[in-house]
Amino acid sequence: MRAIVIGLGVQGRKRRAVAGEDFVASVDPVQEEADYRDLADVPPADYDTALCCVPDEPKIALLTELIGQGKHVLVEKPLWAADDDQIAALQSLARDKGVVCYTAYNHRFEPHFMRLREIVQSGRLGRLYRCRLFYGNGTAQLVRESAWRDQGSGVLHDLGSHLLDTANFWFGTEGDDFEMIASNRFENRAPDHVVFGAKASAPQLEFEATLLSWRNHFTCDLFGEEGSAHIESLCKWGPSRITLRTRVRPSGRPPEESTTLVQADPTWALEYAHFKRLCADGVETDLSRDLWLNRVLRDLGRRATEAAAP
Repeated sequence: MRAIVIGLGVQGRKRRAVAGEDFVASVDPVQEEADYRDLADVPPADYDTALCCVPDEPKIALLTELIGQGKHVLVEKPLWAADDDQIAALQSLARDKGVVCYTAYNHRFEPHFMRLREIVQSGRLGRLYRCRLFYGNGTAQLVRESAWRDQGSGVLHDLGSHLLDTANFWFGTEGDDFEMIASNRFENRAPDHVVFGAKASAPQLEFEATLLSWRNHFTCDLFGEEGSAHIESLCKWGPSRITLRTRVRPSGRPPEESTTLVQADPTWALEYAHFKRLCADGVETDLSRDLWLNRVLRDLGRRATEAAAP
């Protein structure tokens, strides 16, 4: 695989490092270290894959151009489009060209996330009642100073998309009954703190995402009829811990087992390896999850911007 990186910001540099020997060139209109300023300047014969780390607005046009040339593409989440038909058309084009279009949600490869998915699928927790997720970092000022990040639905689009995808990964969630519980502009022009959820899903879901957590942190609390599961932190912020508790009836302190990881973030390399396998195996592009996420984020985004205090 010969890969170019389009967009040499924070994410682009991570993708370049993970691509290793596959990397052949970078494209960025302003970064001096980039090999090219424009995609049109890159000889098409020099690469077969593009890792796209660009803002939301140009994504559809850029992917359409690349896929039209028969290139595999990995694009940073979320795959945003003004309307669903654009994503459907992208899927159709990728299938016609026989290439992979993959949206990157690297947290799916977090070790404790994969473990919790196995636990859910095993039925060990019984009927699932409620799941609460918190995802926060302290990047409010950096986002506010960005030329393009502090706009639209803000943290909902950035971190909230991860939480929605995680619910889909663990529970297969693809409902449309999400409600905006709270939305605030404490320091930024766009919402920098949101709480949203879904009561009709199984389990019920409550998500909180913020740019105002001065210590970066992630937590999960999942409760079921036979026990509960809890995650504290991500590997990149380690130590990261998963705890499983088995219910005692009628009440009492539950026995628990806990695993703590102290390691570098493995998700970027694992996701890139997964993407390469998809390309090598000729897996047909399926953007149905992106269609659902786009629809939910568009609706929640409208509500978040309307509800956020000025």
